[in-house]
Amino acid sequence: MNRRTALLTTLAVTTALTATACGGEDTDAPAKGSDKATGSTVPALASSAPASDGRPEIELPGDLSYTFDWPRTGDKEKDAVLADSEQSIKAVDLAIVNQNALDKAYLSYYEGEAAAQTEQFIQAYVDAKARVTGKYRYYNPTVQVRDRGSASLVYCEDQSKAFDMYLKDRKVNRTPVTENSYVLYTTQLRKNDKGVWVVTKLLSVRGHDQCRP
Repeated sequence: MNRRTALLTTLAVTTALTATACGGEDTDAPAKGSDKATGSTVPALASSAPASDGRPEIELPGDLSYTFDWPRTGDKEKDAVLADSEQSIKAVDLAIVNQNALDKAYLSYYEGEAAAQTEQFIQAYVDAKARVTGKYRYYNPTVQVRDRGSASLVYCEDQSKAFDMYLKDRKVNRTPVTENSYVLYTTQLRKNDKGVWVVTKLLSVRGHDQCRP
């Protein structure tokens, strides 16, 4: 993944993972769920994704939102790849929110090379005492399922309304919208023995023509 702002520029170059990015809204607005009078945080939780078939429940703060503009295909396996990929994306952000580079939820959806890169990516947020906030949109998916339980998913991410937030003072690092706010992802997946489509490889390209508006 390489979802980055200035906070994780080096990590973005060395990993294939993404996290927040580039927006154009007013700065230093208090995050949703923040108590202005005391400065304490009262988490406002978004509706959680239902846990099923051993998959983890993913419950994120209310200041994070996701739009997946990838309609179901009608093909059972392709739709399962899309559904598990939605959860895998959210699970990484949950680990960042939890400040835990070994969070169990994302480890349910990543393995091998992708898991190692994701751990490094999350740890950078832990070290910086920061997390993600804002709105993400995912679109233009192309999913293919092959024999022997392997698949690929290519999709775009719009980070124009997503940002990094420092936990100490809840200051949001609002960055301008550029072509690099739009990221193309290419993932390789396999169906594990629990029937979950897990990510084994993940690559990203910022500012790709396929994703820019």
